[in-house]
Amino acid sequence: MGEVNLLTTVAVVTISISLFFSLFLLTVKTAHKLSNHLFTFFLILHAIDNSVNLGYLFEIPLTGRIFISSFFFLQLPVFYLYVLSVCYSDFKLKPAHLVHTIPFLLANLIFLPRFYSVDLASKISFLANGSSMVEVQFNHILMHVQCVFYLVAAFMILKKAKKIYLENYTGASLESLKWLFQFTVALSIFFVIALLKNIFKFTTYPNISNWLKAGLILSELIIIFWYLYKALINPNLFRNIDSKLKLVSEIILEEKNSNPRVINEKEHISALLTLKQYMLEEKPFLNPSLTIQEVSKNIGIPVRELSVLINHNLEQHFYDFVNAYRIEYAMDILKDVTKNKVTVLEILYTAGFNSKSSFNTAFKKQTGYTPTEFRKNL
Repeated sequence: MGEVNLLTTVAVVTISISLFFSLFLLTVKTAHKLSNHLFTFFLILHAIDNSVNLGYLFEIPLTGRIFISSFFFLQLPVFYLYVLSVCYSDFKLKPAHLVHTIPFLLANLIFLPRFYSVDLASKISFLANGSSMVEVQFNHILMHVQCVFYLVAAFMILKKAKKIYLENYTGASLESLKWLFQFTVALSIFFVIALLKNIFKFTTYPNISNWLKAGLILSELIIIFWYLYKALINPNLFRNIDSKLKLVSEIILEEKNSNPRVINEKEHISALLTLKQYMLEEKPFLNPSLTIQEVSKNIGIPVRELSVLINHNLEQHFYDFVNAYRIEYAMDILKDVTKNKVTVLEILYTAGFNSKSSFNTAFKKQTGYTPTEFRKNL
Protein backbone atom coordinates (compact mmCIF):
# COMPACT_ATOMS: atom_id res chain seq x y z
CA MET A 1 0.00 0.00 0.00
CA GLY A 2 2.92 2.32 0.82
CA GLU A 3 4.41 1.71 -2.65
CA VAL A 4 1.05 2.57 -4.24
CA ASN A 5 0.77 5.80 -2.24
CA LEU A 6 4.34 6.77 -3.16
CA LEU A 7 3.73 6.16 -6.87
CA THR A 8 0.49 8.11 -6.76
CA THR A 9 2.16 11.00 -4.91
CA VAL A 10 5.08 11.17 -7.36
CA ALA A 11 2.63 10.93 -10.29
CA VAL A 12 0.58 13.82 -8.89
CA VAL A 13 3.72 15.95 -8.45
CA THR A 14 4.97 15.06 -11.96
CA ILE A 15 1.63 15.93 -13.56
CA SER A 16 1.43 19.20 -11.59
CA ILE A 17 4.95 20.24 -12.61
CA SER A 18 4.26 19.27 -16.24
CA LEU A 19 1.11 21.38 -16.34
CA PHE A 20 2.82 24.30 -14.56
CA PHE A 21 5.72 24.17 -17.03
CA SER A 22 3.21 23.97 -19.91
CA LEU A 23 1.55 27.16 -18.67
CA PHE A 24 4.96 28.84 -18.39
CA LEU A 25 5.88 27.88 -21.97
CA LEU A 26 2.56 29.15 -23.31
CA THR A 27 2.80 32.53 -21.57
CA VAL A 28 6.53 33.36 -21.74
CA LYS A 29 7.49 35.93 -24.37
CA THR A 30 9.86 34.38 -26.89
CA ALA A 31 10.63 34.28 -30.61
CA HIS A 32 10.37 30.48 -30.52
CA LYS A 33 6.61 30.13 -30.04
CA LEU A 34 6.22 27.02 -32.20
CA SER A 35 8.97 25.19 -30.30
CA ASN A 36 7.35 26.13 -26.99
CA HIS A 37 3.91 25.00 -28.17
CA LEU A 38 5.26 21.66 -29.38
CA PHE A 39 7.09 21.03 -26.12
CA THR A 40 3.95 22.06 -24.23
CA PHE A 41 2.01 19.43 -26.17
CA PHE A 42 4.75 16.90 -25.37
CA LEU A 43 4.45 17.69 -21.64
CA ILE A 44 0.65 17.47 -21.73
CA LEU A 45 0.87 14.07 -23.43
CA HIS A 46 3.20 12.93 -20.64
CA ALA A 47 0.75 14.23 -18.05
CA ILE A 48 -2.10 12.32 -19.74
CA ASP A 49 0.05 9.19 -19.87
CA ASN A 50 0.82 9.56 -16.16
CA SER A 51 -2.84 9.98 -15.26
CA VAL A 52 -3.33 6.19 -15.42
CA ASN A 53 -1.28 6.07 -12.20
CA LEU A 54 -4.01 8.05 -10.45
CA GLY A 55 -6.46 5.17 -10.59
CA TYR A 56 -6.14 4.81 -6.82
CA LEU A 57 -7.52 8.34 -6.38
CA PHE A 58 -10.44 8.03 -8.80
CA GLU A 59 -11.79 5.28 -11.02
CA ILE A 60 -10.76 5.33 -14.68
CA PRO A 61 -13.01 3.28 -17.01
CA LEU A 62 -11.31 0.41 -18.89
CA THR A 63 -11.95 2.11 -22.24
CA GLY A 64 -10.38 5.29 -20.88
CA ARG A 65 -7.29 3.46 -19.64
CA ILE A 66 -6.60 1.85 -23.01
CA PHE A 67 -7.23 5.10 -24.88
CA ILE A 68 -4.95 7.03 -22.49
CA SER A 69 -2.19 4.44 -22.92
CA SER A 70 -2.36 4.95 -26.70
CA PHE A 71 -1.19 8.56 -26.26
CA PHE A 72 2.28 7.07 -25.92
CA PHE A 73 2.25 6.83 -29.74
CA LEU A 74 2.04 10.63 -30.02
CA GLN A 75 4.84 11.51 -27.59
CA LEU A 76 7.90 10.70 -29.70
CA PRO A 77 6.45 12.12 -32.96
CA VAL A 78 5.77 15.40 -31.12
CA PHE A 79 9.28 15.37 -29.64
CA TYR A 80 10.71 14.73 -33.12
CA LEU A 81 8.82 17.77 -34.48
CA TYR A 82 10.05 19.76 -31.48
CA VAL A 83 13.67 18.91 -32.32
CA LEU A 84 13.07 20.04 -35.92
CA SER A 85 11.56 23.32 -34.73
CA VAL A 86 14.49 23.97 -32.38
CA CYS A 87 17.13 23.22 -35.00
CA TYR A 88 15.60 25.03 -37.97
CA SER A 89 14.38 28.63 -37.79
CA ASP A 90 12.08 28.28 -40.83
CA PHE A 91 10.33 25.11 -39.66
CA LYS A 92 6.53 25.22 -39.91
CA LEU A 93 3.84 22.67 -39.21
CA LYS A 94 2.21 21.41 -42.43
CA PRO A 95 -0.71 19.08 -43.20
CA ALA A 96 1.90 16.50 -44.29
CA HIS A 97 3.05 16.23 -40.65
CA LEU A 98 -0.26 14.52 -39.82
CA VAL A 99 1.41 11.35 -41.12
CA HIS A 100 3.02 11.14 -37.66
CA THR A 101 -0.40 10.38 -36.14
CA ILE A 102 -0.69 7.08 -38.07
CA PRO A 103 0.78 4.89 -35.25
CA PHE A 104 -1.67 6.47 -32.77
CA LEU A 105 -4.62 5.85 -35.11
CA LEU A 106 -3.52 2.26 -35.82
CA ALA A 107 -3.08 1.56 -32.11
CA ASN A 108 -6.71 2.54 -31.50
CA LEU A 109 -8.30 1.13 -34.66
CA ILE A 110 -6.93 -2.34 -33.97
CA PHE A 111 -8.74 -2.33 -30.61
CA LEU A 112 -12.06 -1.27 -32.13
CA PRO A 113 -13.57 -4.68 -33.06
CA ARG A 114 -12.74 -6.73 -29.95
CA PHE A 115 -12.42 -4.09 -27.24
CA TYR A 116 -13.84 -0.60 -27.84
CA SER A 117 -17.10 -1.86 -29.42
CA VAL A 118 -17.92 -4.71 -26.98
CA ASP A 119 -19.61 -4.83 -23.57
CA LEU A 120 -17.84 -4.51 -20.21
CA ALA A 121 -17.65 -8.27 -19.54
CA SER A 122 -15.94 -8.83 -22.90
CA LYS A 123 -13.50 -6.00 -22.18
CA ILE A 124 -12.55 -7.55 -18.82
CA SER A 125 -12.05 -10.93 -20.48
CA PHE A 126 -9.94 -9.32 -23.21
CA LEU A 127 -7.61 -7.61 -20.70
CA ALA A 128 -7.38 -10.76 -18.56
CA ASN A 129 -5.88 -12.53 -21.57
CA GLY A 130 -4.04 -9.44 -22.80
CA SER A 131 -0.60 -11.03 -23.23
CA SER A 132 -1.97 -13.54 -25.75
CA MET A 133 -4.12 -11.07 -27.69
CA VAL A 134 -2.90 -10.19 -31.19
CA GLU A 135 -3.93 -6.55 -30.73
CA VAL A 136 -1.77 -6.15 -27.62
CA GLN A 137 1.20 -7.92 -29.23
CA PHE A 138 0.89 -5.75 -32.34
CA ASN A 139 0.87 -2.54 -30.28
CA HIS A 140 3.94 -3.63 -28.33
CA ILE A 141 5.86 -4.32 -31.54
CA LEU A 142 4.67 -0.98 -32.94
CA MET A 143 5.94 0.75 -29.77
CA HIS A 144 9.41 -0.77 -30.21
CA VAL A 145 9.61 0.12 -33.91
CA GLN A 146 8.35 3.66 -33.31
CA CYS A 147 10.81 4.33 -30.48
CA VAL A 148 13.81 3.21 -32.54
CA PHE A 149 12.65 5.13 -35.63
CA TYR A 150 11.99 8.49 -33.95
CA LEU A 151 14.97 8.46 -31.59
CA VAL A 152 17.38 7.59 -34.43
CA ALA A 153 15.73 10.30 -36.58
CA ALA A 154 16.12 12.89 -33.78
CA PHE A 155 19.81 12.06 -33.34
CA MET A 156 20.40 12.30 -37.10
CA ILE A 157 18.77 15.75 -37.20
CA LEU A 158 20.90 16.94 -34.26
CA LYS A 159 24.09 15.59 -35.86
CA LYS A 160 23.40 17.35 -39.16
CA ALA A 161 22.28 20.57 -37.44
CA LYS A 162 25.48 20.66 -35.38
CA LYS A 163 27.66 20.23 -38.48
CA ILE A 164 25.76 22.94 -40.39
CA TYR A 165 26.08 25.23 -37.38
CA LEU A 166 29.86 24.66 -37.17
CA GLU A 167 30.20 25.42 -40.89
CA ASN A 168 28.15 28.63 -40.83
CA TYR A 169 27.81 30.14 -37.34
CA THR A 170 29.59 31.05 -34.13
CA GLY A 171 28.16 31.74 -30.69
CA ALA A 172 26.40 29.95 -27.85
CA SER A 173 24.07 27.74 -29.86
CA LEU A 174 26.61 24.94 -30.10
CA GLU A 175 26.31 24.56 -26.32
CA SER A 176 22.54 24.57 -26.74
CA LEU A 177 22.71 21.81 -29.35
CA LYS A 178 24.95 19.79 -27.04
CA TRP A 179 22.42 20.22 -24.28
CA LEU A 180 19.52 19.18 -26.55
CA PHE A 181 21.58 16.11 -27.52
CA GLN A 182 21.98 15.26 -23.82
CA PHE A 183 18.25 15.74 -23.27
CA THR A 184 17.52 13.40 -26.19
CA VAL A 185 19.88 10.81 -24.69
CA ALA A 186 18.02 11.09 -21.36
CA LEU A 187 14.68 10.61 -23.14
CA SER A 188 16.11 7.65 -25.07
CA ILE A 189 17.11 5.95 -21.82
CA PHE A 190 13.66 6.76 -20.41
CA PHE A 191 11.81 5.16 -23.32
CA VAL A 192 14.11 2.12 -23.41
CA ILE A 193 13.33 1.50 -19.72
CA ALA A 194 9.62 2.01 -20.48
CA LEU A 195 9.81 -0.69 -23.15
CA LEU A 196 11.61 -3.03 -20.75
CA LYS A 197 8.86 -2.37 -18.20
CA ASN A 198 6.24 -3.42 -20.71
CA ILE A 199 8.19 -6.55 -21.64
CA PHE A 200 8.52 -7.68 -18.01
CA LYS A 201 4.84 -6.95 -17.46
CA PHE A 202 3.93 -9.98 -19.58
CA THR A 203 6.54 -12.33 -18.13
CA THR A 204 6.76 -14.35 -14.92
CA TYR A 205 8.58 -11.39 -13.30
CA PRO A 206 5.88 -8.70 -12.93
CA ASN A 207 7.61 -7.29 -9.83
CA ILE A 208 10.50 -6.10 -12.01
CA SER A 209 7.97 -4.24 -14.14
CA ASN A 210 6.57 -2.53 -11.02
CA TRP A 211 10.04 -1.42 -9.88
CA LEU A 212 10.85 -0.10 -13.36
CA LYS A 213 7.54 1.76 -13.33
CA ALA A 214 8.45 3.47 -10.05
CA GLY A 215 11.87 4.39 -11.44
CA LEU A 216 10.31 5.80 -14.60
CA ILE A 217 7.91 8.08 -12.74
CA LEU A 218 10.74 9.38 -10.55
CA SER A 219 13.15 9.86 -13.48
CA GLU A 220 10.44 11.66 -15.45
CA LEU A 221 10.07 14.12 -12.58
CA ILE A 222 13.86 14.70 -12.56
CA ILE A 223 13.99 15.24 -16.35
CA ILE A 224 11.14 17.77 -16.24
CA PHE A 225 12.79 19.65 -13.35
CA TRP A 226 16.05 19.67 -15.33
CA TYR A 227 14.37 21.14 -18.40
CA LEU A 228 12.46 23.67 -16.30
CA TYR A 229 15.71 24.80 -14.65
CA LYS A 230 17.34 25.25 -18.07
CA ALA A 231 14.39 27.19 -19.42
CA LEU A 232 14.20 29.53 -16.44
CA ILE A 233 17.91 30.44 -16.37
CA ASN A 234 18.10 30.79 -20.14
CA PRO A 235 14.74 31.53 -21.81
CA ASN A 236 16.47 32.21 -25.17
CA LEU A 237 18.18 28.85 -25.14
CA PHE A 238 18.36 28.16 -28.85
CA ARG A 239 19.40 30.05 -31.93
CA ASN A 240 18.04 28.16 -34.93
CA ILE A 241 19.70 27.58 -38.28
CA ASP A 242 18.22 27.95 -41.74
CA SER A 243 17.06 24.58 -43.13
CA LYS A 244 18.02 25.70 -46.65
CA LEU A 245 21.70 25.73 -45.66
CA LYS A 246 23.62 22.74 -47.01
CA LEU A 247 26.62 20.84 -45.72
CA VAL A 248 29.87 21.60 -47.54
CA SER A 249 30.12 17.93 -48.52
CA GLU A 250 26.73 18.28 -50.28
CA ILE A 251 27.84 21.47 -52.05
CA ILE A 252 31.02 19.82 -53.33
CA LEU A 253 29.07 16.77 -54.51
CA GLU A 254 26.60 19.00 -56.37
CA GLU A 255 29.47 20.83 -58.07
CA LYS A 256 31.08 17.54 -59.12
CA ASN A 257 27.81 16.38 -60.66
CA SER A 258 27.31 19.66 -62.54
CA ASN A 259 29.71 21.74 -64.63
CA PRO A 260 31.05 24.21 -62.10
CA ARG A 261 33.27 27.14 -62.89
CA VAL A 262 36.85 26.06 -62.22
CA ILE A 263 38.51 28.31 -59.65
CA ASN A 264 42.23 28.55 -60.41
CA GLU A 265 44.96 28.72 -57.80
CA LYS A 266 45.39 32.48 -58.23
CA GLU A 267 41.71 33.15 -57.44
CA HIS A 268 41.89 30.79 -54.48
CA ILE A 269 44.92 32.60 -52.99
CA SER A 270 43.32 36.01 -53.66
CA ALA A 271 40.11 35.01 -51.87
CA LEU A 272 42.10 33.65 -48.93
CA LEU A 273 44.16 36.84 -48.63
CA THR A 274 40.98 38.97 -48.78
CA LEU A 275 39.41 36.87 -46.02
CA LYS A 276 42.45 36.99 -43.72
CA GLN A 277 42.98 40.72 -44.27
CA TYR A 278 39.33 41.35 -43.39
CA MET A 279 39.58 39.25 -40.22
CA LEU A 280 42.76 41.06 -39.05
CA GLU A 281 41.76 44.60 -39.94
CA GLU A 282 38.02 44.66 -39.23
CA LYS A 283 38.04 42.10 -36.39
CA PRO A 284 34.50 40.82 -37.08
CA PHE A 285 35.19 37.91 -34.73
CA LEU A 286 34.57 40.26 -31.79
CA ASN A 287 30.88 39.92 -32.66
CA PRO A 288 29.74 36.85 -30.65
CA SER A 289 26.93 36.17 -33.15
CA LEU A 290 29.03 36.36 -36.33
CA THR A 291 27.78 34.25 -39.26
CA ILE A 292 29.40 33.21 -42.51
CA GLN A 293 26.66 35.13 -44.35
CA GLU A 294 27.82 38.40 -42.73
CA VAL A 295 31.46 37.74 -43.67
CA SER A 296 30.41 36.85 -47.24
CA LYS A 297 28.47 40.09 -47.60
CA ASN A 298 31.32 42.25 -46.29
CA ILE A 299 34.13 40.79 -48.43
CA GLY A 300 32.12 40.13 -51.60
CA ILE A 301 32.71 36.38 -51.83
CA PRO A 302 29.57 34.22 -52.36
CA VAL A 303 28.55 32.15 -49.34
CA ARG A 304 28.96 28.83 -51.18
CA GLU A 305 32.53 29.67 -52.28
CA LEU A 306 33.46 31.07 -48.87
CA SER A 307 32.03 28.02 -47.11
CA VAL A 308 34.02 25.64 -49.33
CA LEU A 309 37.15 27.83 -48.90
CA ILE A 310 37.04 27.66 -45.09
CA ASN A 311 35.43 24.30 -44.37
CA HIS A 312 37.00 22.32 -47.21
CA ASN A 313 40.21 24.03 -48.39
CA LEU A 314 41.37 25.25 -44.97
CA GLU A 315 39.94 22.05 -43.38
CA GLN A 316 38.40 24.07 -40.55
CA HIS A 317 34.83 24.60 -39.53
CA PHE A 318 33.82 28.26 -39.69
CA TYR A 319 33.20 27.99 -35.93
CA ASP A 320 36.84 26.94 -35.28
CA PHE A 321 38.19 29.37 -37.89
CA VAL A 322 36.63 32.35 -36.10
CA ASN A 323 37.51 31.06 -32.63
CA ALA A 324 41.18 30.87 -33.64
CA TYR A 325 41.18 34.65 -34.17
CA ARG A 326 39.34 35.16 -30.88
CA ILE A 327 41.93 33.10 -29.01
CA GLU A 328 44.80 35.08 -30.58
CA TYR A 329 43.06 38.30 -29.53
CA ALA A 330 42.58 36.95 -25.98
CA MET A 331 46.23 35.83 -25.84
CA ASP A 332 47.40 39.36 -26.72
CA ILE A 333 45.40 40.72 -23.77
CA LEU A 334 46.74 38.03 -21.42
CA LYS A 335 50.32 38.82 -22.50
CA ASP A 336 49.87 42.56 -21.91
CA VAL A 337 51.31 43.29 -18.43
CA THR A 338 49.39 46.55 -18.29
CA LYS A 339 46.15 44.52 -18.38
CA ASN A 340 47.01 41.94 -15.73
CA LYS A 341 44.07 43.11 -13.61
CA VAL A 342 41.57 42.35 -16.38
CA THR A 343 39.76 39.14 -15.39
CA VAL A 344 39.49 36.08 -17.61
CA LEU A 345 35.71 36.56 -17.68
CA GLU A 346 36.11 40.12 -19.00
CA ILE A 347 38.63 38.92 -21.60
CA LEU A 348 36.40 36.17 -22.97
CA TYR A 349 33.50 38.57 -23.51
CA THR A 350 35.82 41.16 -25.07
CA ALA A 351 37.21 38.53 -27.46
CA GLY A 352 33.77 37.57 -28.75
CA PHE A 353 32.96 34.49 -26.66
CA ASN A 354 29.75 34.37 -24.69
CA SER A 355 30.38 31.44 -22.35
CA LYS A 356 33.25 30.48 -20.10
CA SER A 357 33.07 26.80 -21.01
CA SER A 358 33.35 27.40 -24.78
CA PHE A 359 36.23 29.87 -24.21
CA ASN A 360 38.19 27.46 -21.99
CA THR A 361 37.61 24.56 -24.40
CA ALA A 362 38.72 26.56 -27.45
CA PHE A 363 41.69 28.11 -25.61
CA LYS A 364 43.02 24.77 -24.38
CA LYS A 365 42.48 23.18 -27.80
CA GLN A 366 44.64 25.88 -29.44
CA THR A 367 47.31 26.45 -26.77
CA GLY A 368 47.32 23.36 -24.57
CA TYR A 369 46.65 25.52 -21.51
CA THR A 370 43.66 27.04 -19.77
CA PRO A 371 43.60 30.87 -19.89
CA THR A 372 44.61 31.03 -16.20
CA GLU A 373 47.54 28.60 -16.73
CA PHE A 374 48.64 30.56 -19.80
CA ARG A 375 48.74 33.83 -17.83
CA LYS A 376 50.69 32.23 -14.94
CA ASN A 377 53.31 30.73 -17.30
CA LEU A 378 54.17 34.07 -18.93
